[in-house]
Amino acid sequence: MENAAPSGNSDPLHVPIPQLSDGESGFMNRWPQVVLIGSLLLGSWLGMQAVHELGHVVGAWMTGGRVARVVLDPRTISRTDLAENPNPLFVVWAGPVIGVALPLLVWRVAVATRLPGAFVLQFFAGFCLIANGLYIGIGSFGAIGDCGEMLQHGATVWQLWLFGAAAAPLGIRLWNGQGPHFGFGPAQGRVSRGAVHGCLAACVALLMLGFAVGRG
Repeated sequence: MENAAPSGNSDPLHVPIPQLSDGESGFMNRWPQVVLIGSLLLGSWLGMQAVHELGHVVGAWMTGGRVARVVLDPRTISRTDLAENPNPLFVVWAGPVIGVALPLLVWRVAVATRLPGAFVLQFFAGFCLIANGLYIGIGSFGAIGDCGEMLQHGATVWQLWLFGAAAAPLGIRLWNGQGPHFGFGPAQGRVSRGAVHGCLAACVALLMLGFAVGRG
């Protein structure tokens, strides 16, 4: 007499694999989107400060000044200390002007050459425009940082307001319609894996640069 075959899987080593719920699966699928947005925001903040300080360095070089130290430590606000500064007004304006012009130029070159992921550079250019525009425009009311130096060395407050009024809205315009690139709307969380890897690598590189170049 033959024994009846047991129902189900008879493999003693078989372990059932739990199935993810729709909510859990959706959350896991959103991880690339979270990494992209998080690394891009942090990288944009660090990169904006680096380009802004580069502007001060270039301004000092163009006017015969001498840079003593550049601070890019991620744990503090960036700054450029000069040992010699024969034209302080030019140098202080060079920070925000180059800080918005250079990212715009890089983005336009990327678009013209059809570089993949140019939308990331568009976001960064918009970030630099908004950050520098608000810094100079709103900072003028309290003579904060660069604004105090500008006013001290001959700039008028309306010039600061004009810069802020031109830069910040342009940055917002660059951000307009970019949501799907970052997984919003019809993209439903789907993002470019190449953009994720590139933004994460750039963010790590900027962090390393910040710790290497001066400390507050």
